[in-house]
Amino acid sequence: MFTPFNVIGCSLELLRIGERGIVTFCKVHDERIYKKIISIGVKTGTIITLEQQFPTLLIRIGNLPFDIEREVARTIYVRIIDN
Repeated sequence: MFTPFNVIGCSLELLRIGERGIVTFCKVHDERIYKKIISIGVKTGTIITLEQQFPTLLIRIGNLPFDIEREVARTIYVRIIDN
């Protein structure tokens, strides 16, 4: 009865451990969050891997790991790519 579908884009917060995504856009309304995103090098086209979800999200950009809060992850939207 249901039509199968695939999720190809979502906020960074919704990735599963081990999934990778390419940043498509950031929806930021808070200056503090904007500065955090810029400081870790996130921009359109950046490839991010999610390595941990609790207590904070551990992401990897290139060879560098970063801890980010869920509030920050909610503002970053990615297109999921195959591993």
